[in-house]
Amino acid sequence: MNRRTFVTSLAAAGAVATAPRRLLAQVTAPRPRVGVIGAGWYGGVNLGVFARCTAVDFVSLCDVNTRSLTTTLKLVAEHQAAVPRTFADYREMLAAGGHDIVIIATPDHWHALPALAAMQAGADVYLEKPVSVDVIEGEALVAAARKYGRVVQVNTQRRSNPLYAEARDKYITSGRLGRISLVETYSYLHGRPTGIIPDAPVPAHLDYETWAGPAPKLPYKAMLADRGWRNFQEYGNGQIGDLGVHMIDKVRWLLGLHWPDSIVSTGGILADVPPYSATITDTQRSVFRYPGLDVSWEHRTWGASPIPARHWSDQWGARLIGTKGTLNLTMLEAVFTPADGGPREGRHLHSPTGNLENIDFNWGGHTYEETENRHVLDFMAARAARSRPVADIEEGHISSAMCELANLSLQLRRPIAYDPATRTVPGDAEATRLLARPYRGPWVHPDPTTV
Repeated sequence: MNRRTFVTSLAAAGAVATAPRRLLAQVTAPRPRVGVIGAGWYGGVNLGVFARCTAVDFVSLCDVNTRSLTTTLKLVAEHQAAVPRTFADYREMLAAGGHDIVIIATPDHWHALPALAAMQAGADVYLEKPVSVDVIEGEALVAAARKYGRVVQVNTQRRSNPLYAEARDKYITSGRLGRISLVETYSYLHGRPTGIIPDAPVPAHLDYETWAGPAPKLPYKAMLADRGWRNFQEYGNGQIGDLGVHMIDKVRWLLGLHWPDSIVSTGGILADVPPYSATITDTQRSVFRYPGLDVSWEHRTWGASPIPARHWSDQWGARLIGTKGTLNLTMLEAVFTPADGGPREGRHLHSPTGNLENIDFNWGGHTYEETENRHVLDFMAARAARSRPVADIEEGHISSAMCELANLSLQLRRPIAYDPATRTVPGDAEATRLLARPYRGPWVHPDPTTV
Protein backbone atom coordinates (compact mmCIF):
# COMPACT_ATOMS: atom_id res chain seq x y z
CA MET A 1 0.00 0.00 0.00
CA ASN A 2 1.52 3.35 -0.96
CA ARG A 3 1.35 6.45 1.22
CA ARG A 4 -1.50 8.16 -0.60
CA THR A 5 -3.65 5.03 -0.55
CA PHE A 6 -2.95 4.64 3.15
CA VAL A 7 -3.90 8.23 3.99
CA THR A 8 -7.11 8.01 1.95
CA SER A 9 -8.06 4.77 3.66
CA LEU A 10 -7.80 6.36 7.11
CA ALA A 11 -11.29 7.78 6.75
CA ALA A 12 -12.86 4.35 6.53
CA ALA A 13 -10.71 3.09 9.39
CA GLY A 14 -11.80 5.98 11.59
CA ALA A 15 -15.45 5.28 10.93
CA VAL A 16 -15.07 1.68 12.01
CA ALA A 17 -12.91 2.45 15.04
CA THR A 18 -15.11 5.04 16.72
CA ALA A 19 -18.87 5.46 16.58
CA PRO A 20 -20.25 8.99 17.04
CA ARG A 21 -21.44 9.83 20.54
CA ARG A 22 -23.31 13.02 19.62
CA LEU A 23 -24.67 14.38 16.37
CA LEU A 24 -24.93 18.11 15.79
CA ALA A 25 -28.48 19.35 15.47
CA GLN A 26 -29.78 19.69 11.96
CA VAL A 27 -30.43 23.24 10.74
CA THR A 28 -32.47 24.52 7.84
CA ALA A 29 -29.73 26.69 6.31
CA PRO A 30 -26.77 24.94 4.67
CA ARG A 31 -24.17 24.12 7.27
CA PRO A 32 -20.73 25.59 6.60
CA ARG A 33 -18.29 22.99 5.35
CA VAL A 34 -15.01 23.00 7.25
CA GLY A 35 -11.57 21.69 6.32
CA VAL A 36 -8.68 21.42 8.78
CA ILE A 37 -5.06 21.80 7.68
CA GLY A 38 -2.85 20.64 10.52
CA ALA A 39 -4.77 17.93 12.34
CA GLY A 40 -2.48 17.60 15.34
CA TRP A 41 -2.81 19.04 18.84
CA TYR A 42 -4.25 22.50 18.21
CA GLY A 43 -6.07 21.50 15.08
CA GLY A 44 -7.98 19.11 17.32
CA VAL A 45 -8.57 21.87 19.88
CA ASN A 46 -9.97 24.21 17.23
CA LEU A 47 -12.11 21.46 15.78
CA GLY A 48 -13.54 20.80 19.22
CA VAL A 49 -14.44 24.47 19.72
CA PHE A 50 -16.24 24.67 16.38
CA ALA A 51 -18.05 21.43 17.16
CA ARG A 52 -19.36 22.52 20.54
CA CYS A 53 -20.57 26.02 19.65
CA THR A 54 -21.41 26.04 15.92
CA ALA A 55 -23.37 23.90 13.49
CA VAL A 56 -20.83 22.91 10.83
CA ASP A 57 -19.81 19.83 8.87
CA PHE A 58 -16.17 18.75 8.92
CA VAL A 59 -15.53 17.60 5.37
CA SER A 60 -11.71 17.40 5.12
CA LEU A 61 -8.65 16.79 7.26
CA CYS A 62 -5.09 17.29 6.06
CA ASP A 63 -1.82 16.40 7.74
CA VAL A 64 1.55 14.94 6.81
CA ASN A 65 1.40 12.84 9.99
CA THR A 66 -0.91 9.86 9.57
CA ARG A 67 -1.13 9.33 13.34
CA SER A 68 -2.53 12.83 13.72
CA LEU A 69 -5.12 12.07 11.06
CA THR A 70 -6.15 8.87 12.83
CA THR A 71 -6.53 10.66 16.17
CA THR A 72 -8.51 13.56 14.75
CA LEU A 73 -10.79 11.29 12.73
CA LYS A 74 -11.82 9.74 16.04
CA LEU A 75 -12.51 13.21 17.44
CA VAL A 76 -14.67 14.10 14.44
CA ALA A 77 -16.61 10.86 14.90
CA GLU A 78 -17.71 12.11 18.32
CA HIS A 79 -19.54 14.98 16.64
CA GLN A 80 -20.86 13.78 13.29
CA ALA A 81 -21.70 10.60 11.41
CA ALA A 82 -20.17 11.64 8.09
CA VAL A 83 -16.49 10.77 7.75
CA PRO A 84 -14.30 13.57 6.36
CA ARG A 85 -11.94 13.10 3.45
CA THR A 86 -8.27 12.87 4.41
CA PHE A 87 -5.26 14.33 2.62
CA ALA A 88 -1.51 14.50 3.02
CA ASP A 89 -1.17 17.59 0.76
CA TYR A 90 -3.16 20.76 1.48
CA ARG A 91 -3.13 21.63 -2.23
CA GLU A 92 -4.99 18.43 -3.04
CA MET A 93 -7.47 19.11 -0.25
CA LEU A 94 -8.26 22.59 -1.53
CA ALA A 95 -8.42 21.40 -5.15
CA ALA A 96 -11.05 18.86 -4.11
CA GLY A 97 -13.28 21.83 -3.26
CA GLY A 98 -16.29 22.16 -1.02
CA HIS A 99 -14.83 24.31 1.78
CA ASP A 100 -16.52 27.36 3.27
CA ILE A 101 -14.08 27.56 6.20
CA VAL A 102 -10.52 26.33 6.51
CA ILE A 103 -8.86 26.01 9.92
CA ILE A 104 -5.06 26.21 9.77
CA ALA A 105 -3.21 24.87 12.81
CA THR A 106 0.11 23.78 11.34
CA PRO A 107 3.54 24.66 12.74
CA ASP A 108 4.29 28.36 12.22
CA HIS A 109 6.43 27.97 9.11
CA TRP A 110 3.41 26.44 7.35
CA HIS A 111 0.84 29.16 8.15
CA ALA A 112 1.18 31.52 5.21
CA LEU A 113 1.08 29.30 2.10
CA PRO A 114 -1.99 27.22 3.09
CA ALA A 115 -3.84 30.34 4.27
CA LEU A 116 -3.19 32.09 0.97
CA ALA A 117 -4.28 29.02 -0.99
CA ALA A 118 -7.45 28.66 1.09
CA MET A 119 -8.42 32.28 0.45
CA GLN A 120 -7.74 31.87 -3.25
CA ALA A 121 -9.95 28.76 -3.19
CA GLY A 122 -12.87 30.80 -1.81
CA ALA A 123 -12.75 29.88 1.87
CA ASP A 124 -12.77 32.02 4.98
CA VAL A 125 -9.91 31.17 7.32
CA TYR A 126 -9.45 30.56 11.04
CA LEU A 127 -5.68 30.92 11.41
CA GLU A 128 -3.41 30.11 14.31
CA LYS A 129 -0.95 32.69 15.59
CA PRO A 130 1.53 34.00 14.65
CA VAL A 131 0.14 34.46 11.17
CA SER A 132 3.58 34.15 9.59
CA VAL A 133 7.27 33.54 10.22
CA ASP A 134 8.34 36.74 8.47
CA VAL A 135 6.91 40.18 7.83
CA ILE A 136 6.37 39.85 4.08
CA GLU A 137 4.38 36.61 4.52
CA GLY A 138 2.05 38.58 6.79
CA GLU A 139 1.76 41.42 4.27
CA ALA A 140 0.78 38.88 1.61
CA LEU A 141 -1.94 37.43 3.85
CA VAL A 142 -3.49 40.85 4.46
CA ALA A 143 -3.34 41.66 0.74
CA ALA A 144 -5.03 38.36 -0.16
CA ALA A 145 -7.80 38.76 2.42
CA ARG A 146 -8.66 42.18 1.04
CA LYS A 147 -8.34 41.15 -2.62
CA TYR A 148 -10.60 38.09 -2.28
CA GLY A 149 -12.97 39.52 0.31
CA ARG A 150 -12.28 36.75 2.81
CA VAL A 151 -12.97 36.81 6.55
CA VAL A 152 -9.84 35.76 8.44
CA GLN A 153 -9.84 35.39 12.22
CA VAL A 154 -6.45 34.96 13.89
CA ASN A 155 -6.57 32.86 17.04
CA THR A 156 -5.20 35.57 19.30
CA GLN A 157 -8.16 34.73 21.49
CA ARG A 158 -7.32 37.09 24.38
CA ARG A 159 -9.32 39.69 22.45
CA SER A 160 -12.38 37.57 23.29
CA ASN A 161 -11.60 37.09 26.99
CA PRO A 162 -14.44 38.88 28.86
CA LEU A 163 -12.12 39.58 31.80
CA TYR A 164 -10.04 41.95 29.66
CA ALA A 165 -13.02 43.85 28.25
CA GLU A 166 -14.24 44.35 31.80
CA ALA A 167 -10.83 45.56 32.99
CA ARG A 168 -10.48 47.89 29.99
CA ASP A 169 -13.80 49.59 30.74
CA LYS A 170 -13.26 49.76 34.52
CA TYR A 171 -9.65 50.93 34.65
CA ILE A 172 -8.45 52.18 31.25
CA THR A 173 -11.29 53.98 29.48
CA SER A 174 -12.64 55.23 32.81
CA GLY A 175 -9.34 57.01 33.49
CA ARG A 176 -8.65 55.23 36.79
CA LEU A 177 -5.19 54.20 35.57
CA GLY A 178 -4.38 57.76 34.55
CA ARG A 179 -1.93 58.41 31.73
CA ILE A 180 -0.32 55.14 30.65
CA SER A 181 3.32 55.64 29.67
CA LEU A 182 4.73 52.15 30.16
CA VAL A 183 3.48 48.62 29.51
CA GLU A 184 5.56 45.58 30.47
CA THR A 185 4.65 42.21 28.97
CA TYR A 186 6.48 39.15 30.21
CA SER A 187 6.92 35.41 30.45
CA TYR A 188 9.03 33.56 32.99
CA LEU A 189 7.80 30.15 31.90
CA HIS A 190 10.52 27.60 31.42
CA GLY A 191 10.40 24.92 28.73
CA ARG A 192 13.27 25.62 26.35
CA PRO A 193 15.40 22.45 26.43
CA THR A 194 19.09 22.79 27.28
CA GLY A 195 22.01 20.78 25.96
CA ILE A 196 22.04 18.40 23.04
CA ILE A 197 18.82 16.93 21.67
CA PRO A 198 19.72 13.68 19.89
CA ASP A 199 18.86 13.10 16.26
CA ALA A 200 16.31 10.37 15.59
CA PRO A 201 15.13 8.33 12.62
CA VAL A 202 12.14 9.81 10.81
CA PRO A 203 9.10 7.71 11.76
CA ALA A 204 7.17 5.93 9.02
CA HIS A 205 3.98 7.84 9.84
CA LEU A 206 5.56 11.25 9.08
CA ASP A 207 6.41 12.79 5.69
CA TYR A 208 9.30 14.88 7.03
CA GLU A 209 10.23 16.36 3.65
CA THR A 210 6.80 17.96 3.33
CA TRP A 211 6.68 18.79 7.06
CA ALA A 212 9.82 20.92 6.65
CA GLY A 213 8.42 22.43 3.44
CA PRO A 214 9.77 25.94 2.77
CA ALA A 215 11.86 25.96 5.96
CA PRO A 216 15.34 24.45 6.43
CA LYS A 217 15.27 20.68 6.78
CA LEU A 218 17.17 20.17 10.02
CA PRO A 219 18.33 16.73 11.16
CA TYR A 220 15.18 15.12 12.54
CA LYS A 221 14.49 15.24 16.29
CA ALA A 222 11.73 13.21 17.89
CA MET A 223 10.23 16.36 19.47
CA LEU A 224 9.63 18.03 16.09
CA ALA A 225 6.55 15.94 15.28
CA ASP A 226 4.69 17.22 18.32
CA ARG A 227 5.16 20.68 19.85
CA GLY A 228 8.95 20.67 20.15
CA TRP A 229 9.46 22.46 16.83
CA ARG A 230 8.89 25.68 18.80
CA ASN A 231 12.43 25.29 20.15
CA PHE A 232 13.90 25.91 16.71
CA GLN A 233 14.00 29.38 15.17
CA GLU A 234 13.90 27.75 11.74
CA TYR A 235 10.23 26.84 12.29
CA GLY A 236 8.94 29.77 14.32
CA ASN A 237 9.93 32.94 16.15
CA GLY A 238 10.89 31.69 19.57
CA GLN A 239 9.28 32.63 22.87
CA ILE A 240 8.30 36.09 21.68
CA GLY A 241 6.53 34.67 18.61
CA ASP A 242 4.81 31.93 20.60
CA LEU A 243 3.94 33.61 23.92
CA GLY A 244 4.77 37.28 23.38
CA VAL A 245 2.44 37.66 20.41
CA HIS A 246 -0.55 37.03 22.70
CA MET A 247 0.49 39.67 25.23
CA ILE A 248 1.52 42.24 22.63
CA ASP A 249 -1.73 41.72 20.73
CA LYS A 250 -3.76 42.01 23.94
CA VAL A 251 -2.10 45.31 24.83
CA ARG A 252 -2.56 46.69 21.32
CA TRP A 253 -6.27 45.84 21.50
CA LEU A 254 -6.74 47.33 24.97
CA LEU A 255 -4.97 50.59 24.09
CA GLY A 256 -5.90 50.90 20.40
CA LEU A 257 -2.28 50.74 19.21
CA HIS A 258 -1.22 50.26 15.59
CA TRP A 259 2.38 49.99 14.29
CA PRO A 260 5.15 51.16 16.65
CA ASP A 261 7.56 53.89 15.59
CA SER A 262 10.60 51.71 16.29
CA ILE A 263 11.64 48.41 17.85
CA VAL A 264 14.82 47.41 19.63
CA SER A 265 15.67 44.04 21.13
CA THR A 266 18.55 42.57 23.08
CA GLY A 267 19.38 39.13 24.48
CA GLY A 268 20.19 35.78 22.94
CA ILE A 269 21.24 32.37 24.24
CA LEU A 270 22.88 33.63 27.40
CA ALA A 271 22.31 30.96 30.04
CA ASP A 272 22.53 27.70 28.12
CA VAL A 273 26.09 26.43 27.86
CA PRO A 274 27.31 25.03 24.50
CA PRO A 275 26.91 22.54 23.04
CA TYR A 276 23.13 22.83 22.67
CA SER A 277 20.53 22.09 20.00
CA ALA A 278 17.68 24.57 20.59
CA THR A 279 18.13 27.68 18.46
CA ILE A 280 15.60 30.02 20.12
CA THR A 281 16.74 32.58 22.70
CA ASP A 282 16.64 31.83 26.39
CA THR A 283 16.71 35.56 27.24
CA GLN A 284 15.17 38.49 25.38
CA ARG A 285 14.12 42.05 26.10
CA SER A 286 12.31 44.06 23.42
CA VAL A 287 10.94 47.60 23.44
CA PHE A 288 8.24 48.82 21.05
CA ARG A 289 8.21 52.59 21.03
CA TYR A 290 5.04 54.64 20.51
CA PRO A 291 4.60 58.40 21.03
CA GLY A 292 4.66 58.87 24.79
CA LEU A 293 4.53 55.13 25.45
CA ASP A 294 6.97 52.24 25.63
CA VAL A 295 5.64 48.68 25.40
CA SER A 296 8.18 46.04 26.38
CA TRP A 297 8.44 42.26 26.22
CA GLU A 298 10.73 40.20 28.43
CA HIS A 299 11.24 36.46 28.64
CA ARG A 300 13.68 34.30 30.50
CA THR A 301 13.51 30.51 30.35
CA TRP A 302 15.97 29.97 33.20
CA GLY A 303 16.39 30.92 36.84
CA ALA A 304 13.80 31.89 39.43
CA SER A 305 10.85 34.08 38.51
CA PRO A 306 10.44 37.52 40.14
CA ILE A 307 6.73 36.71 40.46
CA PRO A 308 5.62 34.49 43.37
CA ALA A 309 4.77 31.05 42.05
CA ARG A 310 1.11 30.16 42.54
CA HIS A 311 0.21 28.89 39.09
CA TRP A 312 1.78 28.91 35.63
CA SER A 313 -0.69 31.57 34.47
CA ASP A 314 0.84 34.10 36.90
CA GLN A 315 4.15 33.87 35.04
CA TRP A 316 2.78 35.15 31.72
CA GLY A 317 1.01 38.48 31.46
CA ALA A 318 1.08 42.25 31.02
CA ARG A 319 1.46 45.19 33.41
CA LEU A 320 -0.08 48.49 32.33
CA ILE A 321 1.51 51.25 34.40
CA GLY A 322 -0.30 54.57 34.68
CA THR A 323 0.10 57.70 36.73
CA LYS A 324 -2.70 56.58 39.07
CA GLY A 325 -1.92 52.88 39.38
CA THR A 326 -0.90 49.60 37.79
CA LEU A 327 -3.14 47.04 36.11
CA ASN A 328 -1.72 43.51 35.88
CA LEU A 329 -3.48 41.12 33.52
CA THR A 330 -2.86 37.40 33.25
CA MET A 331 -5.02 34.77 31.57
CA LEU A 332 -7.06 34.34 34.75
CA GLU A 333 -6.67 37.54 36.74
CA ALA A 334 -7.02 41.33 36.57
CA VAL A 335 -5.47 43.22 39.51
CA PHE A 336 -5.53 47.01 39.94
CA THR A 337 -3.04 48.47 42.44
CA PRO A 338 -3.60 52.20 43.10
CA ALA A 339 -0.51 54.41 43.06
CA ASP A 340 -1.63 56.16 46.27
CA GLY A 341 -1.24 53.02 48.35
CA GLY A 342 -4.91 52.13 48.43
CA PRO A 343 -6.08 48.50 48.55
CA ARG A 344 -5.73 46.23 45.55
CA GLU A 345 -8.89 45.25 43.72
CA GLY A 346 -9.86 43.10 40.77
CA ARG A 347 -11.12 39.69 39.82
CA HIS A 348 -9.77 36.17 39.43
CA LEU A 349 -11.67 33.78 37.19
CA HIS A 350 -10.89 30.90 39.53
CA SER A 351 -12.38 32.59 42.57
CA PRO A 352 -15.85 31.23 43.40
CA THR A 353 -16.60 34.57 45.10
CA GLY A 354 -15.61 36.57 42.00
CA ASN A 355 -12.83 38.62 43.60
CA LEU A 356 -9.14 38.17 44.48
CA GLU A 357 -9.88 35.92 47.45
CA ASN A 358 -10.61 32.20 47.81
CA ILE A 359 -8.74 31.35 44.61
CA ASP A 360 -8.94 27.69 43.67
CA PHE A 361 -6.94 26.80 40.58
CA ASN A 362 -8.84 23.51 40.35
CA TRP A 363 -12.16 25.35 40.10
CA GLY A 364 -13.70 26.81 36.95
CA GLY A 365 -12.01 24.53 34.47
CA HIS A 366 -14.05 25.87 31.55
CA THR A 367 -12.55 29.37 31.76
CA TYR A 368 -10.27 28.90 28.77
CA GLU A 369 -13.00 27.11 26.79
CA GLU A 370 -15.30 30.11 27.22
CA THR A 371 -12.74 32.45 25.67
CA GLU A 372 -12.21 30.06 22.75
CA ASN A 373 -15.99 29.76 22.27
CA ARG A 374 -16.43 33.52 22.13
CA HIS A 375 -13.62 33.85 19.61
CA VAL A 376 -15.10 31.27 17.23
CA LEU A 377 -18.57 32.78 17.57
CA ASP A 378 -17.15 36.22 16.75
CA PHE A 379 -15.64 34.70 13.59
CA MET A 380 -18.95 33.12 12.62
CA ALA A 381 -20.80 36.42 13.18
CA ALA A 382 -18.25 38.23 11.00
CA ARG A 383 -18.76 35.62 8.28
CA ALA A 384 -22.50 36.16 8.37
CA ALA A 385 -22.11 39.95 8.14
CA ARG A 386 -19.08 39.80 5.80
CA SER A 387 -17.29 42.10 8.24
CA ARG A 388 -13.95 42.05 10.00
CA PRO A 389 -13.72 39.94 13.15
CA VAL A 390 -12.17 41.08 16.42
CA ALA A 391 -8.82 39.48 15.50
CA ASP A 392 -8.85 40.36 11.81
CA ILE A 393 -5.84 39.28 9.76
CA GLU A 394 -4.42 42.82 9.70
CA GLU A 395 -4.43 42.97 13.50
CA GLY A 396 -2.84 39.52 13.69
CA HIS A 397 -0.25 40.57 11.14
CA ILE A 398 0.80 43.68 13.07
CA SER A 399 1.20 41.74 16.32
CA SER A 400 3.07 38.90 14.58
CA ALA A 401 5.31 41.31 12.66
CA MET A 402 6.24 43.15 15.85
CA CYS A 403 7.66 39.89 17.20
CA GLU A 404 9.45 39.15 13.93
CA LEU A 405 10.91 42.67 13.81
CA ALA A 406 12.08 42.32 17.42
CA ASN A 407 13.95 39.18 16.42
CA LEU A 408 15.40 41.00 13.43
CA SER A 409 16.58 43.81 15.69
CA LEU A 410 18.23 41.22 17.94
CA GLN A 411 19.88 39.55 14.94
CA LEU A 412 21.24 42.83 13.55
CA ARG A 413 21.97 44.39 16.95
CA ARG A 414 20.30 47.67 16.07
CA PRO A 415 16.85 49.32 16.19
CA ILE A 416 14.34 48.63 13.43
CA ALA A 417 11.79 51.14 12.14
CA TYR A 418 9.44 49.36 9.73
CA ASP A 419 7.32 51.30 7.24
CA PRO A 420 4.19 49.29 6.34
CA ALA A 421 3.33 51.69 3.51
CA THR A 422 6.49 50.78 1.58
CA ARG A 423 7.06 47.37 3.23
CA THR A 424 10.65 48.38 3.92
CA VAL A 425 12.96 49.47 6.72
CA PRO A 426 13.85 52.89 5.29
CA GLY A 427 17.58 53.51 5.05
CA ASP A 428 18.44 49.92 5.98
CA ALA A 429 18.81 47.70 2.91
CA GLU A 430 20.02 44.72 4.93
CA ALA A 431 17.04 44.78 7.27
CA THR A 432 14.68 45.24 4.33
CA ARG A 433 16.14 42.16 2.64
CA LEU A 434 15.65 40.12 5.81
CA LEU A 435 11.94 40.95 6.05
CA ALA A 436 11.37 37.79 3.96
CA ARG A 437 13.06 34.55 4.96
CA PRO A 438 14.67 32.47 2.23
CA TYR A 439 12.46 29.56 1.14
CA ARG A 440 13.71 26.07 0.46
CA GLY A 441 12.80 24.96 -3.05
CA PRO A 442 10.54 24.20 -4.76
CA TRP A 443 8.41 26.44 -2.52
CA VAL A 444 8.19 30.11 -3.55
CA HIS A 445 7.87 32.94 -1.05
CA PRO A 446 4.60 34.88 -1.49
CA ASP A 447 4.68 38.40 -2.89
CA PRO A 448 2.05 40.82 -1.51
CA THR A 449 1.78 42.53 -4.88
CA THR A 450 0.87 39.37 -6.80
CA VAL A 451 -1.24 37.20 -4.46
